[in-house]
Amino acid sequence: MFDVGFSELIVIALVALIVIGPERLPRVARTLGALLGRAQRYVNDVKADIQREVDLDELKSIRSTFQDAAKSVEQSVSQVGEDLQAAGESLNQSISGTPENKADPTAAQPPAAAAADQTQTASAQMDLGLESKPAAEPAAPRLEHK
Repeated sequence: MFDVGFSELIVIALVALIVIGPERLPRVARTLGALLGRAQRYVNDVKADIQREVDLDELKSIRSTFQDAAKSVEQSVSQVGEDLQAAGESLNQSISGTPENKADPTAAQPPAAAAADQTQTASAQMDLGLESKPAAEPAAPRLEHK
């Protein structure tokens, strides 16, 4: 800013010594130093405030970016949820669209088809390891002889 060298500072100090005098020069130098210190602190505070504002603006922009991303993710998730709900409803409708007699699906089939269906069910259970075991017969009471 100011291009002041050491020689210029010596000239300024000599002029100040002559003009102000040796008695008042130390007091003036202290006052001048205090004023320059206050000015530097004020400038540093202003710089810090400006930097905080800039950082705050950056944080606000990052926050808005994250909020926009969160909204888009939320919309995507809700859309997927709606799609899954619709798929579940269509599956439920397709399942409920089968014969009306749900209690015994083989009742509406002819006997030969019912037997084939039972054979397929039994083979599927065996493939999955779900063999149905016959219900255990109740054990006969034991009689003890005395």
